[in-house]
Amino acid sequence: MSEQSQFRLLSTRRFAPFFATQFLGAFNDNLYKNGMLLMLAFHGAAITTLSSDLLIQIAGGIFILPFFLFSATAGQIADKYDKAAIARWVKLVEIAIMVIGGLGFYLHNLVLLMTALFLMGLHSTFFGPVKYAILPQHLKENELLGGNGLVEMGTFVAILLGTVLAGLLIRLQGGPLVVAATAFAVAIAGWLFSRSIPSAPPSAPGLKVNWNFITETWRNLNFARKNRTVFLSILGISWFWFFGSVLLSQFPNLTKNILHGDETVVSTLLAIFSVGVGVGSLLCEKLSGHKVEIGLVPFGAIGMTVFGVDFYFAASQIAPHAVVGSVEFLTNAAHWRLMADLTLLGVFGGFYIVPLYALIQIRSDPEVRSRIIANNNILNALFMVVSFLMAGTLLNHGFTIPEVLLTTALLNGVVTTAVFILVPEFLTHFLVWLRLAKPVAESAP
Repeated sequence: MSEQSQFRLLSTRRFAPFFATQFLGAFNDNLYKNGMLLMLAFHGAAITTLSSDLLIQIAGGIFILPFFLFSATAGQIADKYDKAAIARWVKLVEIAIMVIGGLGFYLHNLVLLMTALFLMGLHSTFFGPVKYAILPQHLKENELLGGNGLVEMGTFVAILLGTVLAGLLIRLQGGPLVVAATAFAVAIAGWLFSRSIPSAPPSAPGLKVNWNFITETWRNLNFARKNRTVFLSILGISWFWFFGSVLLSQFPNLTKNILHGDETVVSTLLAIFSVGVGVGSLLCEKLSGHKVEIGLVPFGAIGMTVFGVDFYFAASQIAPHAVVGSVEFLTNAAHWRLMADLTLLGVFGGFYIVPLYALIQIRSDPEVRSRIIANNNILNALFMVVSFLMAGTLLNHGFTIPEVLLTTALLNGVVTTAVFILVPEFLTHFLVWLRLAKPVAESAP
């Protein structure tokens, strides 16, 4: 393995403890959230009179609410204090949150369960600015794209593993308590890893914290808007989460109504997409020549549109059949085109998102970097909410699920083209990257 390989970072103290900490945090978010939702789906009648569908919507809103309320504060704190110290405090609080969640599982208490879910959203809100702002302090510029690739790969793998494990554990005898105990153990492990993260000194130690999240959010937005490339990169990242949210939120009904699969097929689709994003994220460093190559962003956007459109045609051609599990789904040749499209959607999504995160990190003023990233998190959350509203509106107006996904893929082409026109630097780098990549491809054996 080359000394320049991004995987070498996993053996260094300046990256490995941080990577493990953020991986376990994303894993625990999804383990707890999905474990709770599954318990409410199967045993909700014994806890509340609310329908499981309504509970799922409420839970989604509760988890995302802290991003709107506290991201501005989180960004200020990450700029004012040592980011490694913040990470340790956040992970320590996570242990206490899991105690609350564990009591909720044990007592079948909806208030405690939802309180812990809100606090896990709060935990992620405060860790988010640290997660991305710490990388430029610990990595060299030629390591930044590879480091971001590993983080994005780790995030999607953690989401997948947390979701799948929640489904497996909740079915065991005493499943809710097993989920609670596992989440508590993972929180402790995350805190232990965080203790080894090297110091990341504050970039603005004299900053006076503004606790008014409305005025501070607007102020942070103005910080980002001062640099046109950074601001449009934030919008580009937010669009990716819009695109991904539409896709992932339709998996359950797509599986049930179009693919005629059971619950295991939903997990299979999530796994295929997550692996694709992971592969694409890791390939960014290789394709970029160990530098932040924003020419990959248009390449990724083109692939997301092309394979998003083809996903529609692949899904539309699947004939009705008896309900199948994941094994039957994977071995049926009629599904292979759809699975290939979904994999490549993830791969090109990785090409798209990783350079944008790296670009924000290197182009932002270090003194306000955490606040800009916090503002990115707010816009990400906003775009995700809008994606749910758009998908719901289209479905209510008679669109089929494949048609909703087709609309999103076509919108991707329109939105990303607009961004690239506004920032020609992306297209210029893309054309240069294509010219440089062509001789390499022609000389390959």
